[in-house]
Amino acid sequence: MTEEPIKVVLFAADCGGYDIERSMEELAALAQANGMEAVAEVVQKRETPEAATFLGEGRLAEGRMLCINLGAECAVFDAELSGSQIRNLEELLEVQVIDRTMLILEIFASRAVTNEGKLQTELATLQYRLPRLAGLGASLSRQGGGGGGGAGARRGAGESKLEYDRRHVRRRIDALRERLEELERRRAETRKSREKSGVPVVALVGYTNVGKSSLLNRLCGAQVLEADMLFATLDPTARRLTLPSGLACVAVDTVGFVSRLPHNLVQAFKSTLEEAAFADVILKVCDASDPETAAQLAVTDDVLGELGCGDIPQIVVYNKCDRVENAALFDTSAVRTSAVTGEGLDALLARLDAALAGRVRRIAVLLPYDKLGEATPMRENGTVLTEEYRPEGVYLEGIVKTMDLHRFTPYLV
Repeated sequence: MTEEPIKVVLFAADCGGYDIERSMEELAALAQANGMEAVAEVVQKRETPEAATFLGEGRLAEGRMLCINLGAECAVFDAELSGSQIRNLEELLEVQVIDRTMLILEIFASRAVTNEGKLQTELATLQYRLPRLAGLGASLSRQGGGGGGGAGARRGAGESKLEYDRRHVRRRIDALRERLEELERRRAETRKSREKSGVPVVALVGYTNVGKSSLLNRLCGAQVLEADMLFATLDPTARRLTLPSGLACVAVDTVGFVSRLPHNLVQAFKSTLEEAAFADVILKVCDASDPETAAQLAVTDDVLGELGCGDIPQIVVYNKCDRVENAALFDTSAVRTSAVTGEGLDALLARLDAALAGRVRRIAVLLPYDKLGEATPMRENGTVLTEEYRPEGVYLEGIVKTMDLHRFTPYLV
């Protein structure tokens, strides 16, 4: 039996800083990804948000009536609220209040699969909650009795509880950072061994829900979760990809981006996203059927800029082109693809081959029978295209990595 989604009302202040209509559509999609159903929207045009309650009294009264009449259990705000704002809003609206950042964190917490993903999510959540402890819940900020001032006054139980919670959260943050640093050291060792083997890495990055996982499955035959939903894939997934030249590489699917991704989330998930920072080629995937394609690419570029990926070769991929007849390419060097129909995949693989052309060479060699062990790099790390047994030795045509070429030099035909 499918669980009924939680009904929510969306709230926003339109201060002119971004496209509010687009942002509300994304907020509704985020709510849906978190098992919620947006039943109404309340938007107020303002110069700046109200300091204490984010929106004005009249709009909040309207929102309260909507929550009551529509049976909404939660109010979701398209901004990052302070602890005191959340407390004030919950008193006025009489429903649970969460902001955009908390909504994304809840999605991350429910979707993270690997141990590292769970640790990163917990770290980001605690970093978000730490400065808001005084406002998140009256029990933390309420003063206890006992002492009316002067030398005999003592701190109330509520204040002590707040300080205890802060110390506990700080200790937990420090412990999580240590564990993540240890995991990072292990991953660095794995990356070193991969670099020694010369296996190139192709990272698929881009806005969430543009079809990166579908594209990876189509290219590699991998079974990675696909869903028409924001943040369907959180943990990075690596799969072997063999290019037409015979070069074997690793294709990595990374967590998707959203506009206005909170900075602490970028920091907390940096180790997950850094697969892009250490990639040999980055595929910037966007949705060709989305009218906001340019905005998606801008978000992707912003996050890649934070990760220091400016010098890595990048290929723009317009995916889902089967949904549109004539998608306008903002980048004329981009590749149009469809993970559904397979359109453009050959062109994409050819572009990857060209980008990694310096990694492989096609050669022909004649190995004496007492030197057959020299064929190992071609068999294990390259591709054997032709193999003939001749009186003077074994004739091989194939593809080898440039780093292994010196082993075949004495036997080149």
